[in-house]
Order: sequence, then C-alpha cells, then structure tokens
Amino acid sequence: MSQHPRKGRAVSFRRELAISPCDEPETVSGLRFTIDTQDGGKVLIDYAHLKPRWLALAFARALRRLAGLGGRLSVKSSVTDYVRILPMFLAYLVETKNEPDAGEHLRADHIDGFEAWVAAKGKSNIHLLFILTKIIVALREVASEGAVTFSEQLRDRLTYVTLRPIPPSHPRDAYSPYIARQLRDAACADIMGIVQRLRDPKPMNSRSGLLAMEKEIHVHIEAKGIVLHTDPKYHVLNDARRVHGLSSERLCHQLHERHYLTSHDVIPLMVFLALETGLEPECCKSLRVDCLRNPANGTVEIAYVKRRARGAEHKTLRVRDGGPRTPGGLIRRVIAWTATARKHRPTDCLWLYYGLGGLKSGVNHPQHRINAWTAQHNIRDDDGRPFHLTLSRLRKTHKALWYLKTEGHMTRFAVGHTKEVAARHYANVPALLPLHESTIADAFTEAVTSASSSIVLTPEEEQTWRSDPVAALEAAPAGCDPTSLLDGKEDIWLASCGGFFSSPYAEPGSPCSQPFWGCLECPNAVITVRKLPAILSFLDFLQDQRFSLSASHWAAKFATAHARITTQILPAFGAATVEEARQTLASEPVSNYMPPEALL
Repeated sequence: MSQHPRKGRAVSFRRELAISPCDEPETVSGLRFTIDTQDGGKVLIDYAHLKPRWLALAFARALRRLAGLGGRLSVKSSVTDYVRILPMFLAYLVETKNEPDAGEHLRADHIDGFEAWVAAKGKSNIHLLFILTKIIVALREVASEGAVTFSEQLRDRLTYVTLRPIPPSHPRDAYSPYIARQLRDAACADIMGIVQRLRDPKPMNSRSGLLAMEKEIHVHIEAKGIVLHTDPKYHVLNDARRVHGLSSERLCHQLHERHYLTSHDVIPLMVFLALETGLEPECCKSLRVDCLRNPANGTVEIAYVKRRARGAEHKTLRVRDGGPRTPGGLIRRVIAWTATARKHRPTDCLWLYYGLGGLKSGVNHPQHRINAWTAQHNIRDDDGRPFHLTLSRLRKTHKALWYLKTEGHMTRFAVGHTKEVAARHYANVPALLPLHESTIADAFTEAVTSASSSIVLTPEEEQTWRSDPVAALEAAPAGCDPTSLLDGKEDIWLASCGGFFSSPYAEPGSPCSQPFWGCLECPNAVITVRKLPAILSFLDFLQDQRFSLSASHWAAKFATAHARITTQILPAFGAATVEEARQTLASEPVSNYMPPEALL
C-alpha cells in the first residue's frame, strides 16, 4: 500500500445549500407571551389588560427586541424592571384621561406630565430618574422600529430623560477591615463546618430503632434524590421521634444536609468568594460547573460572565488554588459536593442545593436569610450595632483591602481595570478617605521637616556615620566634613553647623544672620546627643519667658523653637537619653547665649 496520500477532489455543494433561508423577524401580535432572557431566565409579559392597546403592543415589541440576542437587556432582573415599569406610563394616560389614539398624537407633554405625576407620588429623584429612563428607552426603541410614527416634537423630547436637576448618586462604599474580618471568619467557620458535615455525617440520635429508620430514608434519598413530607417512611420516622419526645421542626432539612449543600450553606460560600476574588454577586451567582481552567503553580483561572460588560462579557480571573480556604479550592469542593445532586437534577450551574422541599439550582436569596446569617454569627458594625449585609458592597470591600495591601500602588492595584477606572471607582471611596487624609498629612509634614529642619542624630545613627564615611557624606549637609561635625570642631551653641558661611538665610559667603536658636530650623545644623544639655537649658529658658512675656509676644519669638524641641528633637533621642542629659545639665550648668534684644 502506498504511503503517499491520495489525491483529493474539490468540494462542491448543491445550489440549494448555498442559499441561506430568509428568516422572517418574529412579530408580536398578542399581549401575553414569555421572553427567554440571555442569562437563561424566563419573564412572562401580560399586557392584555392595558390601554391604549396600540401603545401596549408597541411596548411589547420593544421589550422583545431589547431582550433579544444583542439587545441591551441581558439579564432577567433588568427585563423584569422594564415589564413592571412600562405599565405605569399607560396607567398615567388612563388616569388623566389623556390617552392618544395613535402614535402621532403622543406628545412631549405626555412625558413631562408623567414625570410630574410620578414625582407627586413622593418618589425620590434617583427613583424618578430610574423610572423615566425605562420609559424613554422603550419609546426610543418604538421610534426606531418604524411601525409607529411619532411627531418631530416628541422625537426631540426623547433625546433627553429629564430637565430637572438630578443630584449625583452616592457610590457604594466598602466595608471597614474590621467588618471584613468578621465576615471572612464567619464564612470560613461555616465552610469548615460544611467540610466536616459532608465528610463524616453524624447520626441525628443514638437510639437503635430510630437509626434504622434514618438509614432507610438515607438509602431512599441516595436512590431518588429527596424524600418528601408525604412519603410513608418520613411519617414513620416523624411519629417515632414524637414518641421519644424529639423535635421534628427541621427534620427534613437535617436529613438532606447529610447528602447535599443547603440553601443556608450558599450564603457563606458566596460571601467568601466575593471577599476573596472581588467578583460581583451576579457573576458569582452565574458561575458554571466547568468554570475552573488552566491550573498552574498553585493558581487557577475562574471563567465567569459579566453581562454588563457589553462586547466583553466572558472574562477570567486567576486566583489561588489549594484547600477549601482558597477560591479555587472552594469551587472544587462545591463541584464535588454537588456531584451527587446532579445525578438527580442535571444542570451546569455551580450552585445546586437542597431547599424549600427540593433540589434547587441558581441563587436567589432573600435579604431576611442573609440577615439571619449575620445575626447567627453576631456580626457587628463599626459602632457595635447589629450589622446589615449588602452583598453588592463586598466587591468594593475586596478592592479596598487590596488597595491597603498594595499601599496604593496603582500598577498592582488596577487588576482588571485601567488605572483611571480603578482610581475613580475603587480607590476613591469613603472607606479609604482616612487613609488618604493621613497620607497627605504625613507627606506635608515630611516635606516641611526635610525642607526646614536640622538633622537629628541619635547615638546609633552617629555610630553609623562614623563607621560608614561614604553614607555620612551623602547624608550630611552639602559641602561639610562629617568627621569635623561629629568631633565637635564645628560646634556652636545648640548644634554643629555644617555651613556658617553658606546659610540659607544669608548671601553666599556671608556669615549666618539668624539668632542662635535658629539652628533648630536650619538644614545646615546637625544635632547630636552632645548638644542635649544645651538644648534642655534653652528649653528651661523658654518656659521661664512665658511668665515675663505676653502670650502673643512669646508665641511670635519662641513658639516655633519650643515646638521643634518638644515634638521632634527630644522624642527622637528617647526618654532615657534625655534624662541622662538632664543629670549632666544639673551637675554642669550650660550658659544661655541670648542677645539682649531676646529678653525685651
């Protein structure tokens, strides 16, 4: 047989296969139908009772297009908002007896009147803008369809939402590190409890008769998926527990939690993932069972869908991968924990758990269940009050914690965003305001200190200068000999002067024109422990002058020097060194070289 490939022949297609079928656009002729949203949800539209009918039909067609493939409404919750709000506009037209009988009779004042009508119901400005936006978007879609003709005046009105000033909304703030630590500790404790519960399930009691009944029900759950309240086996166990005086309040839940995750377990799992990864709650909820990809070097990528990122919905995030306290390891555990449930309820959604009498997929937690979880762990806010958790703030919290960890380094901080977006949306939040204010204050203090203050050398730093002449030359005032400064050859009253004829307060080559205590603020001065007795003697003089001068006169002359000594120089040397200098001063007093005018 020849090893050479056989000669092929050209591929040909029949003519009818080369012509694509013409798909007629689906029209909406009725007012009751179901929309399949892009995220897999279903929304029922029922506008059959609305008037005027022509506008109800136009809104229904607009919703079908907006929620279709490539439309701006990609998730079920957004479609539901439109379905709920659009009838409000028709209700206004009916209530005010101002119903147009055709599209050309719909006017701009209908929209302005609706705005005033909604505002009169006490809606806030932000809520009002939320409602008006839905109406304007739907009417723009109706106008672009072409089936309904609008007047030129109405088309101009559809170019803006409202004329009234709408204050900017307050962006979500991050939780404090104190609250974040409580949330993470509580979630980790629950996760380890889940690990232990599903690894080594404990019997609910030790009575042999009840154990046999429980075992029979567990066999039934493994075979059928769940046991119902109406099942005879469940009734037999329930009656037997009542005879033994045992409560059966959460019996069904306790039976199933040995096999599956429960609706209560999903809350700490979601909280942990959001805090550790920074994923939005809607992205966490939409994770799929095959979301882990490309493991490498103790990390793994999480593939997720962000519906709001139009044109770039499919994203990946690399996270740590290991035990159940890492994001990758936790997702692996969830996949393993839900494997048994998938045999009875096939789904590719990551979240599959027991709740409300059956196996449920997806996440839809009411707020009261989240509140119950925070109350169970006694989580408190920064003021010690019971804490109210909002899942949407966990992403900002993750970003704020990462900002603190990277110390504001924007290149490391801006993960998944440009530096501008990261700074505007995640760094500029109220929770980080104290950090920014203290950083600015420290920077100003350091700038003022380095620009106008003398060099203070502790004994340790003085020894470093002596052992490393090169480093000393770089740190000392320009143009001076560090050895001469340290040996006292350049000493004056309160410091060693590194440039008496190169003072920043006089012309070059001229002697320094400042009073002797001006050395405390001069960058040419170097203060060592040798000068502490003189400085302490000068400090005593300043204290005595308070009694002979007025407060304003004293402040004008000596306040700066006093603050420099008490807040910067003495604290730099430490209490023990200062006390030793006081003892030296007591045994060997130092003269005060004060000019006569300083005492006036």
